[in-house]
Amino acid sequence: METINRIERWGDTHHPAWMDVVRIGLGVLLFAKGISFISDTARLSHLISNMDFHLYSVMAVHYVAFAHIFGGFLIALGCLTRTASIFQIPILIAAVFMVNLRTGFSYFNSELWLSVITLFLVITFTVIGSGKFSMDEWMKNHDN
Repeated sequence: METINRIERWGDTHHPAWMDVVRIGLGVLLFAKGISFISDTARLSHLISNMDFHLYSVMAVHYVAFAHIFGGFLIALGCLTRTASIFQIPILIAAVFMVNLRTGFSYFNSELWLSVITLFLVITFTVIGSGKFSMDEWMKNHDN
């Protein structure tokens, strides 16, 4: 537990202000991907039909959609950024290694590159936290 507290303290003290812009952009991107994932019902039904056990695939689809929409919103606001980022990590690992890597590792596979960069950023914000311009910082300073 002491190691986690030391990582959090280090991340809080080594967070440049420009990373807040990156955090907001990441949150908006995740939110938009969650909305597009829900709105593309043809791809969603194709994804479910390729699975053997439909209950797990339906649960996975709902987890991904909820985590991207709600987690992206929280990351953009800077509220519970570390927790929201942790929930994104398994989704992005699956996206990189199970979904996008099947189409090939090339410069033209933009979804793979987007997933890799997003995974890197989510891990980064899991370590460094939300930053100075966030709801977490505002709530810490305005605690009554």
